[in-house]
This record gives sequence, structure tokens and C-alpha cells, in this order.
Amino acid sequence: MIVLGCNGFSRVSEFFSERLGATGINKHYLLGHDAAAALLIDGRLVAAVEEERLNREKKTTDFPTNAIDWCLKEAGITFDDVDLFAFPWNWSTQVLNEILDGIRTSPMPQAAKTRLMCDMADLFDQVVSHEAILADFEARTGHRPDPAKVHFVPHHLAHATTGYYLAGMKDSAFLVSDGRAERFSTLTGEIRDGRITVFDDTVTGAQYSIGTLFSAITRFLGFVPNNDEYKVMGLAGYTTPPTPNPFIEHLLTLHDDGRYTFTKPLQTDNLHSHDALFEEYFGPFEDTLEYKARVAAAAQQMLNVATAHQVRHLETRTDLDRLLFEGGVALNCLNNTPMFEGSRFEDMQVSFGASDTGITIGAAAHAWLNHPDTDPADILAASAPVTPYLGPAYDDAAIEEALEGFTGRVIVSRLDDDEVVEHVAKLLTKKVVIGWFEGRIEHGPRALGHRSILANPGFTDIKDIINTRVKHREPFRPFAPLVLEEQAPKIFDMGRKTSSPYMTFVFPVRDEYKDRIPGAVHVDGTSRIQTLTDEGTPRLTALLRKFIELTDTPCLINTSFNVAGEPIVCTATDALNCFMGTEIDYLILGNHLIAKNESPESTR
Repeated sequence: MIVLGCNGFSRVSEFFSERLGATGINKHYLLGHDAAAALLIDGRLVAAVEEERLNREKKTTDFPTNAIDWCLKEAGITFDDVDLFAFPWNWSTQVLNEILDGIRTSPMPQAAKTRLMCDMADLFDQVVSHEAILADFEARTGHRPDPAKVHFVPHHLAHATTGYYLAGMKDSAFLVSDGRAERFSTLTGEIRDGRITVFDDTVTGAQYSIGTLFSAITRFLGFVPNNDEYKVMGLAGYTTPPTPNPFIEHLLTLHDDGRYTFTKPLQTDNLHSHDALFEEYFGPFEDTLEYKARVAAAAQQMLNVATAHQVRHLETRTDLDRLLFEGGVALNCLNNTPMFEGSRFEDMQVSFGASDTGITIGAAAHAWLNHPDTDPADILAASAPVTPYLGPAYDDAAIEEALEGFTGRVIVSRLDDDEVVEHVAKLLTKKVVIGWFEGRIEHGPRALGHRSILANPGFTDIKDIINTRVKHREPFRPFAPLVLEEQAPKIFDMGRKTSSPYMTFVFPVRDEYKDRIPGAVHVDGTSRIQTLTDEGTPRLTALLRKFIELTDTPCLINTSFNVAGEPIVCTATDALNCFMGTEIDYLILGNHLIAKNESPESTR
């Protein structure tokens, strides 16, 4: 059975711009962001890629034409071969009516209610209804799926299934939390034998979304909502939360049934709705590190308290010992470690596709698992954790073709496999920054070792060098270290965790190692680590082992291969453009070592 999952809408960006003013700093706060496509064949994930990697528009909401086309070509099939088409949204007429009823009974002024109801009805008709999605698909691909082959999967169920599928399909409890789905922002439940049970009484409406509130705080601090929340996380480490915390004392209300609400509900179409409240709590906005850090620390503590409350209640509802945490809020790695450590669950997983980048995988898996023709033998065969290296790869011929466009501007050395590891490890003993490009591009928002920027964390100023000269981003931003999985507990206080392959957990650095890896230690003494194994990333792991042998430094800095505001590089040409436009010292493209040609003739 072949299942194609896809997410993205041709007109959603235009619609939100015209109706809701979602332009500029708010442009990412849209439905369909992180557009992507994924392809399952007999339950095996054979291809998945985010549209942004191909159209070069970060967090694009556009219909994933390029992603779909690549997935089909990678598998050598056409639309006629696809058995099921899965979409990670289910905007039914019932959902629309429930949304309109909620607006109708809200305390908003009548004129505002009328306008918002009209906007929502038009959004439904023009963009997100079943008919609109299928019409969009046909207009962009030329293919109209047979309605009998189409599955519209509720957004949060797609999230839950993403975590379940990517973690190896073991029975698990789950918590999903994000900005909003069709109607809700968070829910809990169980997955047993591939079947989902939602604990309906734990569902939280969009007006009480901790994800949207965190995005509103992100925007209030001058960053891009639904994109820069990790900057708020980074700022939170610069101070302790205020005591008492006004977010917890005056805004957040915890309920006995595991839910939470806000004393002032959110206006989900207006990220400015709580600005006056933020200034009441913290004083007029100041564009200073101290002010922003104080707000960020308070917001982080509030999010931690709210999600821990949900997990405590979930523990009473299930006898399962494994927890899946999915949705955009699950990318808040500062929250994940204390949430797990404070729970009774024996394991907690946050997938590399926890945000909307992964929901095409979850939608496809949900459609496949719930189809009557699915072979149980295929389910058993697919019951293993899934690699994140799912996107396009570029062979030597493609790399050499890309290099032809940079003739005279770069110096190229061809190495064999062993030479790459040996040579790059030696280079990294010095204060250099290296672009690392190999194999299939990773899926999700974090650099997972195939499109990475690497550096030696033993230099105290390396973080500032990368932030300023390469990434072009704020100086307070930390970097994540790569560490061998078997060595990680010795270097970091990992509590009950034994691995963290997707940079979704933060751990304190043990005192005896802080001075040895200063470039990878945040101001609060923690690191967001990525653990490596020989099976998962063989060449990168070999590089780290060689680097440790040469330096006795147990980690490498790893950050995504891009600059601020741009997607992670995908093609060899993308990598070369980024290399030439920054102060990256060397670039590895497969087995090619590349340096800049600094001769005067090369700049003419």
C-alpha cells in the first residue's frame, strides 16, 4: 500500500494577509506552515521533505508541489500508483459550525464577532474545507484524487501518530500541545495497537493555548512568532523567574481535571491582545537583555508548570509507562527534561518531527494504520524507530556540477572516506568553522548531522565567532554539542535519560567538563545535546571519535547549516552559496574539501 501525506495551502498566506493582517513579523503564524510531503510504502517511510528546503522560503505555507514531486520521483511512481492521500487537517462542516458558535457566544464586541465569523467562513470555503484542499491539490498538480482514497486526519491525531510511528509504534500515552489545531490547542490520550483514544475531558480550547501565548510573548519581545520561540528559551537562561511570577499568580489557572485556562482568554487572531497585560506585569517594554530575560524566564516557568500539570493528570488516566510529547510546544527542550524527570513514566520521547514538519508523516501513518487492507505483517515489519535522514541526497556528479559554478572562487581537494574523517578532525583542533554536507537531508527544524556547521567547543570565543561571522544572529544564542551516546552521562547530568538524538532535551553540564567545552555551555550551565551512535550517523560519529582522540575534548559544536532567516541548505549549490556568503572556513561536500580562493583574481 502506497500512502502520500502532504501539508500546505496555496492561498493561506494571501488570505491571512488580506483578512487578518498577518504580514511581516506575523507572517509565520498561519495554518499550513512547515509545508511538506511524505511517502509510505507498505508502512515503510521511504521519502519525506519539507517544502522550504526546495523552494527556499523558510517555514513556507505554500502547497508542497516540489516536495510531492520529489517524493514520487524518489520512489519511481506516479499519482496513479498512490493508494491513499492523507492530509493532516480535518476541517469538516461540524468543526466550522463549532468555531462559529464559539465566536457567537464570546464576549467580543458584536462588530468584531461578525467580522471574524465572516473571515472564518471564507477561510473554510476558500482554503481549508475538504473540497478546497482537493481543488488546491488538482490546481497545483493536475491530479484530482479519488475521494475514496482521501483521508483527512485531525491535526492533533496526526501529531500523535507522528510520535508513535517514528518511535517504533509501541503502546504509549501521549500529550500533544501546539498553537491550535482545527479547534483545540492541546489534548492527551493513549495509542494501543495503532488505535488512538483521546481523553476528551482533557482537551483545551484554542483560547487557552499555551503555545499561542508563548508565541504572543515571542512577538512582544520583538521576535517572529511561531519561529523564534527558541530565542525566548535562550533568554530564559540569563536570569531566574521573578518571585512571585505574575504569569502563574495572575494569568494561569490549573484545574483538577488536568486542564488549564487563562484569566484573560486569548484572541487567537490577534497576537497583540495581551501586550497591555505583559506591560502591566513587567513594566513598559524595554529593548534590553535584562528586561527580555526577565519576561522570558517567567514565560518559561509558566509553560513548565502548565505542561507538568497535564502530565500529572495523564499519569492517573493510563497504566502505560511510555510518554510521547508532540506538537510545537514539544520543541521547548527547556521544558522537556523537568517534565519527564518529574513524572512516573519510564521513558519519554519527543520526535524529530514534533512540530508541523512531521505531521505529513503522521497523517500518512494514521491513514495506513487505520485502513482495513493494511497487512499486520507490514505493521510488524515497520515497528522500528525511523531515521530522520529522509530527504534528497546529492551524489558526486551533482556536487561536481555545482562546483563548476564556483570555478576560480574555491579550492577543491578530493578525499577518500578515511581521509575526510582524518583531515576534518585535524582541522577542528584549530579555531575554525566547517560546513558539513553529506547524504540525505534530515527532516525537522534541528541540525541532525547531515547539513551541519561544526566547530571545536574548547575555545571560549567560538560561540561569538559563529553567531557574528557565520549565523548572523543574536549573541545570546547558545549552540548544541554532539556527544557520543556512551559518553554522554559522564559529561552531562542526564537523569533518567540515556540518549537524546534529536536535541529535544537540555541537561546540566557536569562541573568538571564546563571548562573543557565552554563554547557548548549556555550561561545557565546547560547544553541541548545530540547523542551520536555508529549506527545512526556513522561518518559523523567516526569524526567525533577521531576528534576526541586528537584533543581529549568530548564534544563538537553542531548547528544548522544556514544563516538567520533562511532554511537549512539542501543542495550542494545551497551549501556553496552559504559557504561563500559567510566566514565559514572550510566546507565538506561529500568527499570534497573546499576552501575559499583568496587570490585577487578570484574576486574579480
